[in-house]
Amino acid sequence: MQRIAILGLGEGRSTMSAALTSPHLDLVRICDLKLELCQQRAKEFDFHAYTTNYQEILDDPTIDIIAIYTPDKFHAQHVKLALEHGKHVVCTKPFIDNLADAQMLLHLSEQTGKKVFVGQSSRFFEPMRKQRADYEKGLIGDLITIEGYYHADHRWFLAKGWSLENAFKWLYGGLSHPVDFIRWYLPNIEEVMGYGMLSENGRKGGLKNPDTMHFIYKATDGRIARVSGCYTGPVQPVVRDSEMSCILRGTEGCSQADYMDLRYAITTNTGEEIVQTWEHKLKHYFRFEGKSHHAGEYQNYLEYFVSCIENNQTAYPDIKEGIGTVALLQAMDKSLETGMPVKIASLLAQYGLA
Repeated sequence: MQRIAILGLGEGRSTMSAALTSPHLDLVRICDLKLELCQQRAKEFDFHAYTTNYQEILDDPTIDIIAIYTPDKFHAQHVKLALEHGKHVVCTKPFIDNLADAQMLLHLSEQTGKKVFVGQSSRFFEPMRKQRADYEKGLIGDLITIEGYYHADHRWFLAKGWSLENAFKWLYGGLSHPVDFIRWYLPNIEEVMGYGMLSENGRKGGLKNPDTMHFIYKATDGRIARVSGCYTGPVQPVVRDSEMSCILRGTEGCSQADYMDLRYAITTNTGEEIVQTWEHKLKHYFRFEGKSHHAGEYQNYLEYFVSCIENNQTAYPDIKEGIGTVALLQAMDKSLETGMPVKIASLLAQYGLA
């Protein structure tokens, strides 16, 4: 069993539920700058070991893991402090917001020997785990191409004041999920090209950056992929489409994992067509109102991280993969700005990461 503390109690709400439910974790303390949020979570979970001072967590020698769910701009500093105090780290995506911090964090991770795991939670949803297992079994043959998308009516999200700031971009807050699917199967993306627009709905809502985007990728081996995201308009009925999907097309078969719907379909290398759902796990994944928090996938990835720590294995996505995904997202951002293809290597080279 690993002893864990949580920093940031907005998204950290799911992590609290996961840690308190899991037999493999012992939740020691929670932390947020906002006292009222600490008190709210304490009442919600009947867990009262909270603090507004991050240093108290850092100085506690009994804590093995710090799970970081603060705003993106604070990730690098919070991860740095955790490593310097001898803690393993879980950090929500995107890992950092500035590649200039990458070398320092890589060095610290190697120097301390502590593991850094990036919480790309979508990999740990049931359909995505099944899709990956079938792919590794060779049920669709060799991968030809991959498509990922995240289309959701997130106009409710605009009620959060910071979503209307110039710094907020759906590219990082939303599209990073299907982008991670692309990198999971095609890690060696060399070039990206994309277009984006701010829709009428997004403009009316006060957004400053594109809410509708489409990208294509080329890997070093010549394979291509595509990803798209649309965030402020109506979506198809769930019987027709999923808000988020990953589609693999192989030489001998094809599979599609539908995220929120706990649905998976595959045409295997034998020609068999299979559709599978996990309705019996709805309560594991969705523990709060609606489907706004997905505590089950957080529990899945935290238990995976514990297993990697106890067996001295690398937990993926690790720090290097997390940095690579940030580089890809920043290349995508640059392509939106310039309307031109962007080479990932050139961006990495700017920060000595090539």
